[in-house]
Amino acid sequence: MARTELGIPTVLAHPARPELPGAPAAFHLLAKPTGAICNLDCSYCFFLSKEELYPGSPFRMTDDLLAEYLRQLLEAHRAPEVTVAWQGGEPTLMGLAFFRRAVELVEALRRPDQVVEHTIQTNATLIDDDWAAFLAERDFLVGVSVDGPREIHDAYRVDKGGKPTFDRVIAGLTRLRAQGVRWNAMTTVHHANEDHGLRVYRFLRDELGTDFIQFIPIVERPSPGGIPTGSEVTDRSVSPAGYGRFLIDVFDEWVRRDVGAVYVQMFDSTLASFVGVPGALCVHARTCGASLALEHNGDVYSCDHFVEPEHLLGNIAATHLLELVASPQQVAFGNAKLDSLPGYCRSCDVRFACNGGCPKDRFTTTPQGEPGLHYLCPSYQLFFRHVDRPMRFMAGALRTGRHADEVMAWMARQDRRASGPQAG
Repeated sequence: MARTELGIPTVLAHPARPELPGAPAAFHLLAKPTGAICNLDCSYCFFLSKEELYPGSPFRMTDDLLAEYLRQLLEAHRAPEVTVAWQGGEPTLMGLAFFRRAVELVEALRRPDQVVEHTIQTNATLIDDDWAAFLAERDFLVGVSVDGPREIHDAYRVDKGGKPTFDRVIAGLTRLRAQGVRWNAMTTVHHANEDHGLRVYRFLRDELGTDFIQFIPIVERPSPGGIPTGSEVTDRSVSPAGYGRFLIDVFDEWVRRDVGAVYVQMFDSTLASFVGVPGALCVHARTCGASLALEHNGDVYSCDHFVEPEHLLGNIAATHLLELVASPQQVAFGNAKLDSLPGYCRSCDVRFACNGGCPKDRFTTTPQGEPGLHYLCPSYQLFFRHVDRPMRFMAGALRTGRHADEVMAWMARQDRRASGPQAG
């Protein structure tokens, strides 16, 4: 097969981007070049067990597949902005040369009208000065997994020998910050930190200096063969109401002092719901299906949380990525989120913001005994009801051309009134 200077195959096994009326103009895809392979052994990681789906695999994306993936991804997007997102496992195990090549390929393959955002999610333990310099030079947005202060982080985020990882994560993060790399904190909420929301938030904000935080609830079920089963959760999981309490602790500080200065993904997505526009969190969208996963060998799955044989759409070596994204199987997968919503959820006062949560965790029953209720339903009801008034204030401000951060002064007035006449 002939190749260009960059090694891009010039003769391809299948045609270029198909014309598919009704196909999405854009979508999000998490590419996993090392599959489930990671240098850590975080106790709660739902993806480590996915290694069992590929027995005997080397778990490394080949150069040919890399070129084919990027070509198809760029072809599939009609929207001018494209995100190339890398996750794992631990994607930095592929080595820096792999990602240098990926960026070069993107520059060679993208259309003149396309703007490409490069992102990578990492545990940061392998970030050295060369990595940090590259990520800064190429303006990557880096998601760093950190669960809070040392003893909270090290409760579950350990290496293959069971040793703590906090110091190595902070060392990698320090190198990223020294180079001016854009980064987000990706913080899981679980049994060990669910009662420490304010402490975790202040650590991320004040000690690590982050201004963008994603809080990710850990709902972990036994997964024999890589497939979650049953309705029982592990003792590492956040409790049904614990995630809501955690978010409320953070929100009550954020809404009084950090609006406009610190971006918390859950709060921003919630505000979008109150405004009446789509938010950034797919778990609270009415339907899903626009966030897929690409395995190291080219297999495409309906979602990162559904890397299971039942939800395998196909392989990009045989079928163009856009055909898989627009396939009837994927459309049905996305619509099933709404179609399977229990009656209890359909009549709920916070449905407009919650939309039943992610289908992966709808394994409990409603008070009436109907299946399909989200495990975190108590958390969602607690949180969305608690934030109702300040969210409505911010939504009203935005609708009238004002700024959401005016809520901080409004909250101060509410607090003075609540404290009584002695506050003046």
